[in-house]
Amino acid sequence: MTRSPQVLRNSDPYAPLGVRRLINAWGTVTRVGGSLMPPEVLDAMAAAAHAFVDVNELHERAGDHLAGLLGVPAVFVSSGAAAGLALAASACIAGEDPARMARLPDTGGLPHTIAIHRSHRNRYDQCLRLPGAVFAEFGGADRTEPWELEAVLTPEVVAVAFVAQFADAGGSLPLETVVRIASQRNIPVIVDAAAELPPVENLWAFIQRGAALAIFSGGKALRGPQASGLVAGRPDLVRGCRLNSNPHQRIGRPMKAGKEEIVGLVAAVERYLTLDHSADMARWERQVAFLVDAVQGIRGVAARRVCPADPGIQPVGIPRAYVDLHPDAPSTEAVMTALQSGDPAVVVGDHRGGLVLNPQTLEPGEEEIVALRLKQVLDARHRQGSSGDAGATVRL
Repeated sequence: MTRSPQVLRNSDPYAPLGVRRLINAWGTVTRVGGSLMPPEVLDAMAAAAHAFVDVNELHERAGDHLAGLLGVPAVFVSSGAAAGLALAASACIAGEDPARMARLPDTGGLPHTIAIHRSHRNRYDQCLRLPGAVFAEFGGADRTEPWELEAVLTPEVVAVAFVAQFADAGGSLPLETVVRIASQRNIPVIVDAAAELPPVENLWAFIQRGAALAIFSGGKALRGPQASGLVAGRPDLVRGCRLNSNPHQRIGRPMKAGKEEIVGLVAAVERYLTLDHSADMARWERQVAFLVDAVQGIRGVAARRVCPADPGIQPVGIPRAYVDLHPDAPSTEAVMTALQSGDPAVVVGDHRGGLVLNPQTLEPGEEEIVALRLKQVLDARHRQGSSGDAGATVRL
């Protein structure tokens, strides 16, 4: 007997595989599933799955529609922000030239250098290097001068990468300064803004500030398909992203955003633009206040509200509960392991020897479970001593 879509949606597909669900107080992290798709997105994807379509036409029409919604020149739907970075680099190296596109990642004889702040280097560098780019670093670990950027902008440089996550870290140059200097040489600036939502205005603000391309994850705050991303900006570079990607036989062919992901992201953006973001922020503040109050009473810890977040934590504008562990308390790693191995399983973030609790991915009421699990784990650890079993299960 065929089960209805509603039954399938309400069932637990993880249980037969022996995989447990998580309560997510970490954030829109790919490692734990990014975000949860709302019914509007699921319905759009299900409908798209029941009809064939010309994918090239769908990419163009969806991009035009999203560009109109956001008030930006052009948009491309990628298979994630990481894919968006790789395709952005491809577009800056090869443009729309079929011969150049066919050569990637062989960039011999082609300008293929991307300039980047030394303080912006991160684990996603490889995405930009995938089509054959190399980096020219500028600036220091804690200070950068405009002349340092100017000095690396040789004719070999095809783009400047700017990682929004580290905009306030390491003394990097402001985006406006980077754009001003790069534009004097007609060099585009690529902004990695994967998790820089909220605020909603960021969807167009980086372009308004002069960036040539801004790249967002579709599977984080937008709550679109996990394998989706949004590349916004200059029409020629957005077109270059599309031509280097599926369904074309180019370097981005493996980075396939299918018809379901494209339609799903359109639905997610439409929904996101209509949300009451102030109501979301008020709920997060209530959840953080509850967590801070509840955790304050736990032996061996101190809790505080932090907003904006410390540099390097995304998105910066969401309030969080920071839980500082005293020296005689269990280690951060031990607490995180116990939380995730317990029942229910809870995942949290860590930062500078403490825990970071993010309400963005908590359902209403789950903050109470997180606080109770923390109390159970820390109380149990104190009873056992710091050498006890970090993975001990504590049941509700």
